[in-house]
Amino acid sequence: MKKKKDEDQNPYHKDYGLFGNMRYVMSNMFKYVPKMRRYIPVGIICAPLMQYLWTFITKFVIDMITSESGWETLLWLISAVTAVQIASTMLNTWRNSKWSWFIYARMKMMVEFNRKIMTIDFRNTEDTDVMDCREKGGRAAQGNEVGLEGMMRQTVNLLECSAVTAVGLIILGTMNIFVVLVMILLSAIAFASKNYANKRCKKEVWDPLANWWRRNHYMSNTTCDFSAAKDIRMFGLREWLTEKFKKEKAVRYEGQKLNEKIWLGCSICTNICFAVSQVIVYGWLFYKASKGEMTIGNFSFYVASSASFYTYVRQIMDSVADLLQRSREVDDWRSFLDIDGGDPDEGVEVPQYDSYEFEFINVSFKYPKAENYALKNLSLTLKAGQRLAVVGLNGAGKSTFIKLLLRLYEPTEGEILLNGVNVAKYSKTSYYRIFAPVFQEVNLFAFPLAENVSMKSPDSTDKRFAESCLENAGFGEKLKELPSGVDTEVLKVIYDDGTDLSGGEKQKLALARALYKDSPVVVLDEPTAALDALAESKLYGDFDKLIGGKTAVYISHRLSSTQFCSEVAMFRDGEMVELGTHKELLERGGAYAEMFRIQAQYYVDNPEEAIENA
Repeated sequence: MKKKKDEDQNPYHKDYGLFGNMRYVMSNMFKYVPKMRRYIPVGIICAPLMQYLWTFITKFVIDMITSESGWETLLWLISAVTAVQIASTMLNTWRNSKWSWFIYARMKMMVEFNRKIMTIDFRNTEDTDVMDCREKGGRAAQGNEVGLEGMMRQTVNLLECSAVTAVGLIILGTMNIFVVLVMILLSAIAFASKNYANKRCKKEVWDPLANWWRRNHYMSNTTCDFSAAKDIRMFGLREWLTEKFKKEKAVRYEGQKLNEKIWLGCSICTNICFAVSQVIVYGWLFYKASKGEMTIGNFSFYVASSASFYTYVRQIMDSVADLLQRSREVDDWRSFLDIDGGDPDEGVEVPQYDSYEFEFINVSFKYPKAENYALKNLSLTLKAGQRLAVVGLNGAGKSTFIKLLLRLYEPTEGEILLNGVNVAKYSKTSYYRIFAPVFQEVNLFAFPLAENVSMKSPDSTDKRFAESCLENAGFGEKLKELPSGVDTEVLKVIYDDGTDLSGGEKQKLALARALYKDSPVVVLDEPTAALDALAESKLYGDFDKLIGGKTAVYISHRLSSTQFCSEVAMFRDGEMVELGTHKELLERGGAYAEMFRIQAQYYVDNPEEAIENA
């Protein structure tokens, strides 16, 4: 399989080491499930008892029978052992019934991971290295035997196997210490084989597939999501998408074949080591028995004990190999959690000003890994209560300007001031409260309609105010059609009777969100792209009246908002090329006037007359 990206090439990857990861995982487990401190010692005590007790008793039973010892002693011994066995079994069963706590601890840690995803700097969501890091890190929490939970379970298993092995070492030490050392050596060879297979599979199979998981997730959603159903049918995309899907699955299949090939070699090596260990043990025992130096009871005892000893030495080695593999997966998990920029509460609170003024001073911005600047040397002041229209063709830098204003990105050069203070000083959480943004792409959530407007929990949502905001945003007619009103569930993800919305309805909902948030600065980033020019102009005009004296920024590649705005900024190729009122820019006869002349036919009957009368 062709390798697309080596783990070492990801700048966010870190190696924390086996013991560092064990401390991290176990400390989190004990934090979320303190009772595990009591459950684990029970297993460590019960494991050797349950493994060797009957082996030990079998030896004495055989010795008693062959020596014709008293049956009364034998019955007492069996009764005592049975009582101990029942007690150990009950304790171990009780302990095992608590193993769901592993899952509980993993779920708690997943909450931390999801919180990191939702709070990480927005710029990182568009960085492919970060996305690959998140993809690999997320796999560490996707099952009982991998990553986080796998490390918890394997750590506990290692402790229990170590207890069994320690007892076995004492027992077999009385047989022949050199045979024991050979068994340990063979187990170490099997361990080295498994650890090599784990490392090679992660490096050559699973890490290169990190990018594949993203592609596969997209292809699965695209082919199964009904929102794409019309396009697939009308444009005949079925065969094309099916072929792309097959090609993606072929990549996964090639990876799986390499994985199986690696593990086949490991399995052969492991089985050879086991066979050699059994030949050595049986050979030694037959040799001692043939010389009359071993009783039948001891022969049985050592045969059973050696099998258990080798099994548990192998399990220790396997646990270590698995722990090393789980540690590599936890490395991915922790690497993502340790990416900078994940604390939106870092910084001081934005003061409660009477008015908010923003100033861009020689601000430039370049997207991650991009060669060219998306925004160059921008100096602009947004005064309190001002209506600023930001216009330009697609790709002119308008949305980049908004992302910087909202602090979804930080400037590459220059600075942005809020009332004379660099905005980088403030926590993003408090800074975000200043703005009520409306984006072009409107995301619906599987909440009731009222919560989709308030973007708050049910107990914090004012349903009457949400309904009022929907009506003011032009959603009133649709609201009347919904039998449950603002209590109507949105989307069919959780409730089968949930409702979906059209593009225009989604954008009206987004406007209602901005009204509900009631922040001092409103930002509309082309939210009316699904409407025609006249409908857009009317909606902008109506919405502008609703927000009163708030500061507002209107972004559009159409000019329906410019005539009622106090100032217009014209962007082209990442630069602000003109700034002034609608009338001033028309009089200059520059890029804005040309753009207005082309588009004016959609707003007025006589474009030339409109320009002259402006």
